[in-house]
Formats: sequence, structure tokens, C-alpha cells
Amino acid sequence: MFLINLLIPILLMSTPTDSIPDNPLTKKGATLQKLSGEFSFTEGPTSDAEGNVYFTDQPNDRIMKWSVDGQLTTYMQPAGRSNGMFFDHKDRLWSCADADNELWIIDKDKKKETLVVKEYEGKRLNGPNDVWVTKKGVAYITDPFYKRDWWKHTEQAIDIQGVYLVSKDHKTLTRVIDDFEKPNGIVGTPDNKKLYVSDIGAGKIYHYKINKDGSLSEKTLLCEERSDGMTIDEKGNVYITNSNGVTAYSPEGKKIVTIPTGEGWTANVCFGGKNHSTLFITASKGFYSIEMNVQGVKP
Repeated sequence: MFLINLLIPILLMSTPTDSIPDNPLTKKGATLQKLSGEFSFTEGPTSDAEGNVYFTDQPNDRIMKWSVDGQLTTYMQPAGRSNGMFFDHKDRLWSCADADNELWIIDKDKKKETLVVKEYEGKRLNGPNDVWVTKKGVAYITDPFYKRDWWKHTEQAIDIQGVYLVSKDHKTLTRVIDDFEKPNGIVGTPDNKKLYVSDIGAGKIYHYKINKDGSLSEKTLLCEERSDGMTIDEKGNVYITNSNGVTAYSPEGKKIVTIPTGEGWTANVCFGGKNHSTLFITASKGFYSIEMNVQGVKP
């Protein structure tokens, strides 16, 4: 693996967006800041325990790092065409490595990646897209099919575009959702009792009860919206992403605020920074942030 760690000069600037209405989540007077716009397509933001934010520039096959002191560096390149990522409670970086339809854990020292899973019942996964990991160390992944230019294959190997549970020992992959058109974003609550999953194909977001064995039950509609990536704050509000920007919903499904980015597509979102109270947003070629009144959570 070839690694690059180049310091990239940063110029903070306000990005031209619609005004953000008064709301309880964003800090009063806060504006969306464009931190950088030198990417082909940004995705997969996630923060480590210190609040450093890692995100992907998938077409350029690299993982970027935005440090708590505001420095942007290339953390890993190549990076398995990483897409969605997540830091677990052990501060390990999980990555949906889209180059070969795999799920990885990347060592913090960047010396190697560990293959977690790549097949279901002997068939190549369609394309792990997003991942969320519980305190117990089990992971949930979405597996839609988006044909990639870098693939040699053109057809999906598994007919169902499903959601899977990865066992703690990584030896068992169990399908837990099989009735979505195209699953995408996924995030759970910090008590590990509820899982939110986006069916971007149907334009709906659901939440489920997480049972003791990891199975899901009590499927409930949160809202009728498409969402790419998702995150959650300390109060249980869920942040979704789509062509409108970032929209926050209460756990009861009430829309709280929309934060437009001015980009054609807003792909993903996470909390980070020293106090985990900054919302970081990946939107098309840009990387953005806004200061919040709430903090993000970890499993």
C-alpha cells in the first residue's frame, strides 16, 4: 500500500447557500463553511475519539483527514475505493472498500488493512456502501448495487440489495433486511437499541428495534425522504443527506431544519471537532462544516 501525507493549505470561506432558519440545533449566527473543494466526489465522513474527521474522495481512491487543528492531509492512497466509513468504540476505522466489494478495518498506523468480509453464501457482495458498529463489536452494513467504472464485472452477484449483520468474530454474515429497493445510509443510537436505515430507492427512512441477538424488528417509518449518509446527535435527532443538503429529524419524525450546501448532491455527514459539536458535511466536490448546539455520539 502506498501512503501519502501531504499538507494541503486551507482557506476557510463562507459558501453561497440559502439562509439557515432559526432552529435549536445550529449555533445562533453560524454559517456553513466550505473547508475545501478540490475533490472529485466526497463521501464517508467519520470522526475518531479525538474529533479528527476522515472522509473519502472515492474517484481519486483516497481517504482524507481533517485534524482538530484544521489541517487537511491525505491519510491513505490508494484506499480500496473506500466509500462509507465508521470509527467504532475501540477507535478502529471500518471502511466499505468498494474496489473489490469488501469490508475492511484499517489500522490506525496505516500499515495494513484487515479484510472483514467480502462474500455472502459464496457470492461476491454487491458493494458495501455504509457501515455502523455497535458497542459489542458487531457491524451492520448496507449492500446496494451501484455499477462502478473500476469494476470488471457488470452484474450484481446477489439478487437482493440487502442489509447485513457482521458477527463480532467476523465469521458470520447474516442478512437482516431483505425488502428494500436499495439500502444506503445507516446509523444506530448510542444505547445500541435502535437502527436507522435509508431505502434510497424507495425514498423512505425506517428505524428498527435491535434485538439481543442482533436481529431487527418493529420496522417503523421515520420519514419519506431519500438519504445517502446519516448521523445522529446526543438528543437522538437524525441527520439525513440528499439533494436538499442536510436535514435533521427528531426521533418522532418531525423535521427540525434543513442546511443547504449549494451542491447538486450532499452525500454524507458526521459530527467531529474537539468537542464533537461541529457538523462536517461531504457534498459533491466540497467538504463543509457548521457549528452546532448539540454533540455527536459514539456507539
